[in-house]
Amino acid sequence: MKKRILLLVLLCLQIQLLKAKTNNKPNIIVVLTDDQGYGDLACHGNPWLKTPAIDKLYNESVSLSNFHVDPTCAPTRAALMTGKYSSKVGVWMTFMGRHHMSSKHNTMADIFTENGYETAMYGKWHLGDNYPFRPQDRGFKESFIHKGGVIGETPDFWGNNYYDDTYFRNDIPEKAIGYCTDVWFKNTKKFIRKTAKEGKPFFVYLPLNAPHGPYHVPEKYSKPYKNNKNIPENMANFYGMIAAVDENIASLRSYLKDNNLSENTIFIYLSDNGTSGGIRQKVIQKGNHYTLKNQYGYNAGMRGKKGMPYEGGHRTIGMLHWPAGKLAAKKEVKNLTAHIDLLPTLMDLAELEGKKDFDGISLKKLLYSKKTKHILNRSLVVHDQTVFGKQLTTDLPEKYKEFSVMYGKWRLVGKELYNLDKDPSQTHDVAINFPFVTNQMQRIYENWWKDISKDFNKYNRTIIGSDAQKEVILDAQFWHGNKAAYNQQHIRSATKANGFWDLQVAHKGSYKFVLRRWPKELDNSIESKVETPQMIQGKHDVHFHLNQLESKIISPIKAKIKIGKIEKELSIQKGQKEIVFDVKLKKGPVELKTWLIDSDGNEWGAYYVYITKNKH
Repeated sequence: MKKRILLLVLLCLQIQLLKAKTNNKPNIIVVLTDDQGYGDLACHGNPWLKTPAIDKLYNESVSLSNFHVDPTCAPTRAALMTGKYSSKVGVWMTFMGRHHMSSKHNTMADIFTENGYETAMYGKWHLGDNYPFRPQDRGFKESFIHKGGVIGETPDFWGNNYYDDTYFRNDIPEKAIGYCTDVWFKNTKKFIRKTAKEGKPFFVYLPLNAPHGPYHVPEKYSKPYKNNKNIPENMANFYGMIAAVDENIASLRSYLKDNNLSENTIFIYLSDNGTSGGIRQKVIQKGNHYTLKNQYGYNAGMRGKKGMPYEGGHRTIGMLHWPAGKLAAKKEVKNLTAHIDLLPTLMDLAELEGKKDFDGISLKKLLYSKKTKHILNRSLVVHDQTVFGKQLTTDLPEKYKEFSVMYGKWRLVGKELYNLDKDPSQTHDVAINFPFVTNQMQRIYENWWKDISKDFNKYNRTIIGSDAQKEVILDAQFWHGNKAAYNQQHIRSATKANGFWDLQVAHKGSYKFVLRRWPKELDNSIESKVETPQMIQGKHDVHFHLNQLESKIISPIKAKIKIGKIEKELSIQKGQKEIVFDVKLKKGPVELKTWLIDSDGNEWGAYYVYITKNKH
């Protein structure tokens, strides 16, 4: 009896110690915008865009003015979550399964959870939609997200268009009312309210899908940018999406202040790559000299945009605000910093426990230092492996493709060398003048490639048959092949493509594979036609992008499945919605490929496959 009482007392003491340890921990909010470049802010010199709330945050924060991320979205997200180079953790593209972040690496959410934080994320995940890649598999206790990289892509709930959509709360479909950006912030406030009431510290990851295209936005936000000769129509919508973000930033910060949470909350604002819709730039080459001609937009004098290895593709926004931590207001850090630094920095600032196995470094000393000189012994490398609109010969990274090596004032872009102190716009290639610097930076790249490429040939496999996910939904965006049906418009127009999915069978047994042309939520027959979604003109300012693709009817007469060495074939009847195969599988890795074949021999891969383990 005495032993039980002693154990109970010790347990109570442990609980009290944990509470005391976490009560003074700072709360963390990380806001990550999508495709907003360094120049897409008024505080960074944009002459047309109005961002009063973000400007206010900038004036009250430490600003990282030499802050770098990957040139595209999923890689940046993987690096941010792990503190490691994205390709090292299996993410170098935005589709075809090469956006699945390896489950062997701890995430930011894992570390915060282990340190007593309540964790949540709202918005765009883009690191995998099935187990073991979902937010709830990677440390987040709460998540409310759209699937894929853009609302309306192939993995997303059918018909989502930014307004009154169905998103996924911990993988369960849930109808939301309102514009997507408003929905993410509304859920953030609700989570903070609940967590603060319980007296627990919180970590909120708020990766927005704005201002990524297609540029759908309520008209009230885009209207102020219409009828301006300096702002094309699509760019007005792009600016409108940023205006909607800005308004929500103001609302969230006011909410924190009204609830006495702003002082001890580390509020971070950054973007995932260079601008997409904020610049159109023409580059004219003459020898080793380049002339930049901006046809429209503002890019803070930088060359390049999203997906490019020049500064405009990967140098972006970075702000940290923490009044209780006494981070100096409107301080500019000019040192070379990156997304991989954020996790080790937060661990230091919040004094978190955990393994510090990062490619990034803690910026804590730098944030508080009065010195602004370059960290001379530091180098960074970014590259872009994503290919859009072209047939792929491989989904493996290509060495020497679209890369930039950064070291102090120097930038090696492919074979070109630039001195940013003298040439911030990267218009004068000086590689021939500085062969020693060029060779040294090439050596940095070679060593970096050797480090990140160790697991390139490995698949980060989707697991089927696990209790963690009873029904796995595969889609045509992340099969491996030379072409993917990337979004719902491609499904509607019956994109002729195929590929295979990389799977891991958790338990041997009988599995049911359901092949469909349309997702289950549509409940349509295979040969049916689905019309283009309609938007409410006047209320919703829209940019249709690919939504205008016509729905095409296909009439397959047979379906085929190949999983490992097993092949099966079934006939398809008119009016049939799905084709069901039962297959006995062994535990272990396996590849799956499907076919829908018509009477003329035309073939399509099944755009959606639903997998469950049979009970017997």
